[in-house]
Amino acid sequence: MSWTTSADLRAQVMRLWERGLLLGGLVEGESPFPRRLILKSPSSSELAERFDEVRAWINELRQARHCRVTMREVRHRTLGANAIPDEVWIDTLDDALALIGKTREARRYAELVALSRERQPKLLPWLARYPLKALELAEEWPRLLDVVGWLQVHPRPGVYLRQIDLPGIHTKFIEAHRATLNAMLDLALPAASIEPEAGGSFCRRYGFKDKPQRVRFRVLDPAHALLSVAADQDVALNSEAFAQLKLAISRVFITENETNFLAFPALPASLAIFGAGYGFETLAPAPWLQRCAVHYWGDIDTHGFAILDQLRAVLPHARSFLMDRETLMAHRALWGVEPKPERRDLFRLDREERALYDDLRDNRLGRNLRLEQERIGFGWVEAAAQALLKGTSKN
Repeated sequence: MSWTTSADLRAQVMRLWERGLLLGGLVEGESPFPRRLILKSPSSSELAERFDEVRAWINELRQARHCRVTMREVRHRTLGANAIPDEVWIDTLDDALALIGKTREARRYAELVALSRERQPKLLPWLARYPLKALELAEEWPRLLDVVGWLQVHPRPGVYLRQIDLPGIHTKFIEAHRATLNAMLDLALPAASIEPEAGGSFCRRYGFKDKPQRVRFRVLDPAHALLSVAADQDVALNSEAFAQLKLAISRVFITENETNFLAFPALPASLAIFGAGYGFETLAPAPWLQRCAVHYWGDIDTHGFAILDQLRAVLPHARSFLMDRETLMAHRALWGVEPKPERRDLFRLDREERALYDDLRDNRLGRNLRLEQERIGFGWVEAAAQALLKGTSKN
């Protein structure tokens, strides 16, 4: 049966709830009621052919609670005059809430609005736009307001999140609610307290100290080791300290695989950096890298070339290492499958790199083909490194 039932009426009101239309108006004292609901009623032919079903349908609608049903008279040549539902209205917000069983939730939301109006009135637009999200956060809402208030008193505090001295507030609480706090703080704080160019960094955006970004590296030439010990030196420095290094280094290798980083062969005046994926902002502050020959070694797949493309935004002179067609074809037996290939155009690749990237992206050599860097024979790696020193490599 396609006629509107009492369950359909509840479903219509529930959709209004899910869209935030029932609660959002409470902030400004606005109401979407009275509101007429959609009503699908029997046709004239159905009235005659299914009269008993129509009568049962009419009785059900007239008994629907919290709805106002208006009737109209229909005259039929064989059935005579009959009154059938013409419109269904929800007259008040209270009726709508009672119909879908949300009265208690609405009362809780009103308490959140009142608390926010008293403590942080600048957040009322957020509450109006995201009422259901506010209800999800009802237990945490007073503490979220505490954080906002603390930052208003301590703009761009220059401390770690751990140092916010408020009851029940700790680093994990802020991290768990970072997206909500972003929206709240952007409304409640003056523009001077917000760093708009911070990207996704909550700490940078609101002036907290952030966990230091570290660069992990190995000096590949024992003659230039940082420490006067014979052991292999796997070192991590924060970005600022790395930028201040003064080493007689002329060649740098960046590799994405930790084992390859640890096993990279010794080379004169050279250094290896563990890249660990997208993001090279830790290298940007080091001016001496601009004076070095930089070689990037990633997987031969679409993401490997995408990372190379991103690296060149920081170090435009970086060259690829073992990411060429010859290396790929020599290791055909070790090819694998890339789970989610990159599809976008990359504009910082050179002609040969772009040609290979396009072949991989467009599946000309095989579907979602990849050669992971750790599958390349170590002898091949050593030979390629030595060729670089002799100036005979195209990498």
